[in-house]
Amino acid sequence: EMGSNMTILATNTAGAFSGSYHTAVAATNKQILVSPLQGVQQHPSTKRHPTFSLTVQWQFSDSTTTFVGQCFVDHHGKETLETMWLLQEEVLSHKDTWKATRVGASIFTHIK
Repeated sequence: EMGSNMTILATNTAGAFSGSYHTAVAATNKQILVSPLQGVQQHPSTKRHPTFSLTVQWQFSDSTTTFVGQCFVDHHGKETLETMWLLQEEVLSHKDTWKATRVGASIFTHIK
């Protein structure tokens, strides 16, 4: 919905997967780089609308984002990932932890 591109490679039999994430939005002046992701899907072979989580280690900032959500497939076969996310940014001291975490929601659609 924001123009970011997430590439997920094959899910193994345990539901684990990896891939990459290229964000279209960031709160930085640094060059945005493609970043690695790791995730897991709940019992992929038995669930029509499985839950999942994935974590992105940003290569251009001192932060990490974790997404949790569910995959929905409509009657036409269109896949949608509906997620909530937490972004944790490094801060210089414990007294600044109040501003270190952001929360949001994102919806991803499958592009072939």
